[in-house]
Amino acid sequence: MTHDIKDLSLAEKGNDRIQWAAQSMPVLALIEQRFKKEKPLAGLRLGLCLHVTTETASLCRTLKAGGAQVFLCASNPLSTQDDVAAALVKYDDIPVFAIKGEDNEVYYKHINAVLDAKPQITMDDGADLLSTLHSERAATISEVLGGTEETTTGVIRLRAMAAEKVLLYPVVAVNDAMTKHFFDNRYGTGQSTIDGMIRATNRLLAGSVFVVCGYGWCGRGVAKRASGMGARVVVTEVDPLKALEAIMDGFDVLPLSEAAKTGDFFVTVTGDINVIRREHFQVMKSGAIVCNSGHFNVELDLKGLAEISTARREVREYVEEFTLKDSSRHIYVLGEGRLVNLATAEGHPSSVMDMSFANQALAAEYVKANVGRMPLDVFPVPSEIDHEIARLKLKAMGYTIDELTEEQKAYLASWKSGT
Repeated sequence: MTHDIKDLSLAEKGNDRIQWAAQSMPVLALIEQRFKKEKPLAGLRLGLCLHVTTETASLCRTLKAGGAQVFLCASNPLSTQDDVAAALVKYDDIPVFAIKGEDNEVYYKHINAVLDAKPQITMDDGADLLSTLHSERAATISEVLGGTEETTTGVIRLRAMAAEKVLLYPVVAVNDAMTKHFFDNRYGTGQSTIDGMIRATNRLLAGSVFVVCGYGWCGRGVAKRASGMGARVVVTEVDPLKALEAIMDGFDVLPLSEAAKTGDFFVTVTGDINVIRREHFQVMKSGAIVCNSGHFNVELDLKGLAEISTARREVREYVEEFTLKDSSRHIYVLGEGRLVNLATAEGHPSSVMDMSFANQALAAEYVKANVGRMPLDVFPVPSEIDHEIARLKLKAMGYTIDELTEEQKAYLASWKSGT
């Protein structure tokens, strides 16, 4: 296949939206300008398994400007923007394999289509490309120089592989860059999750009880945005430090078994499996709205919900109603339990993804420049890249900051100075 998308005629609309998003991505634009001159990725084949959005399109164009051949598939069956996929095929000659709503069989067929190109650098969001390569296409791994990983869930999988000594090439954990998780996870997920919930339901958050399961960087962002819109936020946690932090940030903290009885909205952002389970669904009040903003659709026990229901139907696009057996109560699940910010909305704002994808582009350049010097492990983004992205972002926003004087540098580097 040269590509597999929904409809090539959507390309013009997609290109307009890509250009709109690019206006808020100045850091990536500066990197693209340099890449055009220096061609640091010349001749490399890059296999991308990312959400196919307007922001991802800007990343693809930057990588191609750097001399790379780019092959793209979706990292989630519901996250593809079909007009963007069409635009990348028509205007950029990039092989794209992604259709919004594809089933699991087509999803993995598309992943294998990218792997057929024998990529030398993999770029993942959730590690599905890398894990498929390791489990089903290991014969071609010798050609891979390294990879990058975008999200928390993928980094967890990769660290597990590294610990078991089954990771066969080095990977840069883009998610762990401060310019990624401080901003993408907190501000991006915070805003886009609320955006997805409101687009899907058109319900009012003010005055509601809003339950956030997990208080990592994503949970912090969602809780803050929900509170800002007038909701009474309840946090559920298994980590005592994060639970204490949520309390100190002004939120109620309850066991999920208790929060389930009063919540109007529920969001999972943990990266773990079966967070909201059958016993929680059984005590929810009628009309409760449940969604997930973690990477995989495993945080909601939808099988358990189906087993305690007498009927299920789609009442709005991406809103499924479950009627419980024990009464006439209804529970509503958004976006099939997949990450709601992309299933029912457009994902993170472009200005946030600007930094995340700047990390991806520079991490790919770093992998190329350090071939043979990176052992089989998961690596952080080098601090100099992190700081350079922050510097470029501040510059693009029109801010300047102070610099240390030579005297201050000497003081900070010395152990002799005291009281």
